[in-house]
Amino acid sequence: MFKKSACYLSLLLLTAPLVATAEQSDPALVQTTLAQLSVNCPELAAAVDFPTMMSLQAFYEQNAGQDVWSDDERRMALREQLQQLADDGLDPARYSMPAEGMAHNAHCVDIAISQRYLQALYDLRFGYLPQDRLEPVWKADPLPQDRQAAVLAIAVRGLQGLDEAFEQARPGLVLYRNLRELYARQRQQPLPEWQPVPGGPLLHPDKRDARVPALAQRLFSEGYFSAPPVIIDDHYNPDLVAAMKSFQLHHSLQADGVVGPWTVTELNISPFMRREQLRVNLERMRWLARDLEPDSVLVNVAAARLTVYQDGAPVWQTRTQVGRADRETPLLKSRVTRLTLNPTWTIPPTIMREDKLPEIRRDPEFLSRHNLRVIDRDGLPLLAQDIDWEHPGGLMLRQDPGPKNPLGKMAIRFPNPFSVYLHDTPSQSLFSKEPRAFSSGCVRVEQALQLRDWLVNPAERLRTDTLLASGLTHEFRLARPVPILLGYWTVQADSQGQALYIPDIYKRDQVLSAAKGRAL
Repeated sequence: MFKKSACYLSLLLLTAPLVATAEQSDPALVQTTLAQLSVNCPELAAAVDFPTMMSLQAFYEQNAGQDVWSDDERRMALREQLQQLADDGLDPARYSMPAEGMAHNAHCVDIAISQRYLQALYDLRFGYLPQDRLEPVWKADPLPQDRQAAVLAIAVRGLQGLDEAFEQARPGLVLYRNLRELYARQRQQPLPEWQPVPGGPLLHPDKRDARVPALAQRLFSEGYFSAPPVIIDDHYNPDLVAAMKSFQLHHSLQADGVVGPWTVTELNISPFMRREQLRVNLERMRWLARDLEPDSVLVNVAAARLTVYQDGAPVWQTRTQVGRADRETPLLKSRVTRLTLNPTWTIPPTIMREDKLPEIRRDPEFLSRHNLRVIDRDGLPLLAQDIDWEHPGGLMLRQDPGPKNPLGKMAIRFPNPFSVYLHDTPSQSLFSKEPRAFSSGCVRVEQALQLRDWLVNPAERLRTDTLLASGLTHEFRLARPVPILLGYWTVQADSQGQALYIPDIYKRDQVLSAAKGRAL
């Protein structure tokens, strides 16, 4: 069924009516059938809520009240398009065409087909799972969107060419199109088979481990060896290490050949779940496509990567560090409005309570060694020796600008209720790690000053360079706010069309997969 929409009036005013089909039926009959659907078509009525009814009424009005699907060729074209939805990770059975004998009233069949047609276009365009309940994205400027009206516009025009209607509904996002091609190929192939690899201590190259034969077989099962490897003992030999590095590279892991917990976790994801991961992320990318603006900063929280888009195309990318599992980076859409240059760092309450206070209690020199000042809620200084650190009350800790400041040279600010932002960091060595879930929720950016260059115009760049050189804290407001979107997806297709898997750092794939199963 269609989701609820803010406004239905626009459905009735979208386009000029199409020329009626050659079928010389009485237009009033379709409208009468719709008006008394529960009486005329009781089997169908249960699947038609108020938004769907409004869409159907507008759809038939745009077709001059005529039956839409009396033409055999048009019905066959629709069946073909519905079957192709399998390549989008959607189940064609969800939109199956009704049998001709489902009702004594032929108009019921026509209305039922139209309901499937509109629903299929909606799900393809916007997704069919409730993102706001499963993986909500907070939005700074949520705009009302009449989704039914958008789908109806596609559906009415699409009667002249159904392939064009489905192509227009399908997200144009390159990430989506590439993943769809990958899934379309994989779903036609039989599932591979592999056995789980036991856990154990870290396994380093050239060492020995009883799990080596199992590792060799596992990597061969997924194609990392062209022929079964010859393993005569439990030596973790160079050939096996090279195959393991390739596996790690394609699963966004530290490609060092060391077999640790993250690598074992990725090795033990089942073939079914790997394929399901593609379907799950096609749905995520339908959500993503409707929120990503042509000129944007996009962060994939799962992959800890930031991409700058211009005119809908990626133009620059860098690595990030994101929130660890117990302090997740939130998903949100906002606009970058200002830069804090040479920032101070006021320690957030959670970090203060869970991280800093235990350190201060253990080490009286902790504050001075880390250049931390004690202030009250009004920003006035307090003497550390006067504080009862077992019961410190409402004080705050603030770190002045400098090379040890966790925010580095710059913080990138955008409105949100989570007190998160992007920022530079002195912890540069962590960018070489995989995965990179190290922060307390904010996003640390490698090459933060290069990101600054993408956010500002040439005059602003010169001005911010001068302010940075001063060493003083300064709030710099951008002349043009830049959209920013923090999303989450765990697989994409690389430039060769191969799957690049990403560790599910927040354990969301299984939840989404289960929701897909319930919805189907």
